[in-house]
Amino acid sequence: MKITLKLFASLAAHLPADVRSSHTVDLDVTAGTTVLDVIRRQGIPEALCAIVLIDGAWVERSDRAGRALSEGQVLAIWPPVAGGSASAPRGYSGAAA
Repeated sequence: MKITLKLFASLAAHLPADVRSSHTVDLDVTAGTTVLDVIRRQGIPEALCAIVLIDGAWVERSDRAGRALSEGQVLAIWPPVAGGSASAPRGYSGAAA
């Protein structure tokens, strides 16, 4: 069966060179293939799979090993996004100016 894999930012390096600029590749997978199977097949470090969506729906890290893909689904993966902070900057109240 065919699925579409989309890898963004630094993860695009795990796609064939001729499709990296589109961030997308169609894959032939067997029935029962899971999200984690695809991640491992593509050689993507699991720790770098921060945001994982199937057809736009979030897939929890704990569900990736058991979540089987279906014909025509789109699996999209993003690495961790840098630049945030776990706490608000000093003096920030969250109130609108």
